[in-house]
Amino acid sequence: MLFQHRGTGHNGLVAAAYLQRLGVNTAVFERRHVIGGAAVTEEMIPGFKFSRASYLLSLLRPQIYADLELKKHGLRLHLRNPHSFTPMLEEGTAGKVPRSLLLGTDMAENQKQIAQFSRKDAQAFPKYEAFMNRLALAIDPLLDAAPVDMEAFQRGSLLQRLKSLSTLKPLLQAGRILGAQLPQYYQVLTAPAVKVLDQWFESEPLKATLATDAVIGAMTSPYIPGSGYVLLHHVMGGLEGMRGAWGYVQGGMGALSDAIASSATAHGASVFTEKTVAKVQVSSGGRVQGVVLQDGSEVRSKVVLSNASPQITFLKLTPQEWLPEEFVERISQLDTQSPVTKINVAVDRLPDFLAAPNAPRGQPLPHHQCSIHLNCEDTLLLHRAFEDAMDGLASHRPMIELCIPSSLDPTLAPPGCHVISLFTQYTPYTLAAGKAWDEQERNAHADRVCDCIEAYAPGFKRSVVGRDILTPPDLERVFGLPGGNIFHCAMALDQLYFARPVPLHSSYRCPVRGLYLCGSGAHPGGGVMGAAGRNAAHVVFRDLRSM
Repeated sequence: MLFQHRGTGHNGLVAAAYLQRLGVNTAVFERRHVIGGAAVTEEMIPGFKFSRASYLLSLLRPQIYADLELKKHGLRLHLRNPHSFTPMLEEGTAGKVPRSLLLGTDMAENQKQIAQFSRKDAQAFPKYEAFMNRLALAIDPLLDAAPVDMEAFQRGSLLQRLKSLSTLKPLLQAGRILGAQLPQYYQVLTAPAVKVLDQWFESEPLKATLATDAVIGAMTSPYIPGSGYVLLHHVMGGLEGMRGAWGYVQGGMGALSDAIASSATAHGASVFTEKTVAKVQVSSGGRVQGVVLQDGSEVRSKVVLSNASPQITFLKLTPQEWLPEEFVERISQLDTQSPVTKINVAVDRLPDFLAAPNAPRGQPLPHHQCSIHLNCEDTLLLHRAFEDAMDGLASHRPMIELCIPSSLDPTLAPPGCHVISLFTQYTPYTLAAGKAWDEQERNAHADRVCDCIEAYAPGFKRSVVGRDILTPPDLERVFGLPGGNIFHCAMALDQLYFARPVPLHSSYRCPVRGLYLCGSGAHPGGGVMGAAGRNAAHVVFRDLRSM
C-alpha cells in the first residue's frame, strides 16, 4: 500500500505502477481531489488550464517512460527548441532593438548568439557543454539505483555486507567515466556556480543564464559553495532519446500523472482520491501493519510506502515511540528553506518583448516556447535578489523564469489567449518585521513581478486576465511541500545520496520495518524524475521476497 500526502505525487504513482507490475497488490491513497501531488493540471481561471506547480518535463528517467508504456497510456510531449531566452534591458540604445541570448540544440546558432557578447565565450561553449555532459553521464547510473546501504554495510550479516557492496558498482562506474578529470569535476560539485562559470566564460549574460540552473528552487546564490551541482540540471535529463531536451506535457503536467496512474491501474492497482492518511499503524513488534485514514477506516498492509515528505512521514504520521530520538532530531533539522513563489497567469495575448517583437498576427515565435529568463543579465543581480530574501524581504528585482506552455499546446487556453507560468525567486517563507503572507503581501509581490515583466514586454500588465499566486506557505499548505521546498528538502551536498534524507537511512528504508520513503525527500531528490519511486519499488520487492 502506498499513500500520497499532497507532495510530488508522481513518484508514488511510479512506485505503485512498478510494484503492481511485479505482482504486488497496491492501493494508492491521495489526499487531494486530483492525483499527482505537484504534477497536476488545474483550471484556476475558467477556460485556462495550468500546470499549477511543476511545469516542465526533462528529468523523467527514460527507463520509466519505456517500462510503464506511458505513450500507450496517453502521454504526449511537445519538445522545446530553442529552450532558453534571456532578453536584455539596455538603455541608451534609442531606436535599437535590445540584445538577447537565445540558446537551443543548434551549437553553431548558439555560438553566433553568444558571440554578440564575447567571441571567446562562443569558442569555449561547446567545450563547456561537453565537460558538463560527461559529468551528467557519470552521475546517470547513480540516479537509477538505491545508494549504498550504509547500515547493512556497518551492522549487517556477512551476506548483507556483501550484498551492499554490489551497490557500489554505480559509484565505481562514475569514477571510471570521470577518470583523470575527477578533481575538476569535484570542484563543480562543491564550488560556487560563479567560480565554475568564471573559469569558462567572461560575458555576464551567458554566465547569469547558466547560473539560473544552479539556483532554481534553491535558497542559495550562485556565489555560495555547492550551487555548482545543480548546474547539471540542464544537461542531466532527456526526452525521447534527446539528451538535455526539455518539453511541455500535452494537457499540462497532470496528464503525466494520469498516464502513470493509468499504467498502474491497467495492471490492477487501485487509486483513491480524497483519502487522507492520518496515521501509520505499527504492531507491538515494531513492524508496519497498515494505515488509519482520516475517516477512521483502517487499511492493513505488510508494507507502506510514503510519498509524503520525510517531515510529514516521520514527525506527523509515524508513532514517535518507534523512531530513535537521534533519527527524529535529524529529520526535524532538515533544511527546507525555499525561495519560490509560483504565479500562474492567464493572458489575452502573447507578451511582446522589446528584444524580440511579436509577429504581425501575434502567432507564437520560437522564443515564446523557451524558458524566458528575466532579471538574469548579470550574476550579481541574482545574488542581490538572494540577499533581499536573507533579510526577510521578497526580492526587489526577483529572478523570473517565464514559460508559455500554450505556445506549443493550444488546448490549455481559449483561442488567442495563453497560460503563463512564472517561477519567481527569492521570496522567504517568513517575512521580516512580523509581516504575514496575507492577500496584500501576495499581491504586492505579484505586482512587482508584473512590473518587471512590463519593462521587458510593454503591455504585459494590460493583457492579464487573472492570476493564481502560491507563496512558500501556500506551496506547503496546498501541496505538502515543507517550507514550500519543491524538493521536500534542499538539494545540498549534505542532503544528497548517502545522506538523503539522513545518513544511514538513504536506501528508502526507515527505522520502522516495512515503512519506506519513495518521494522527493529520498534519493536522488526532487524534480519530475520518478527515480525515487522506481528505486523504492525495487527495494520493497527485494525485501518482500526475502521476508
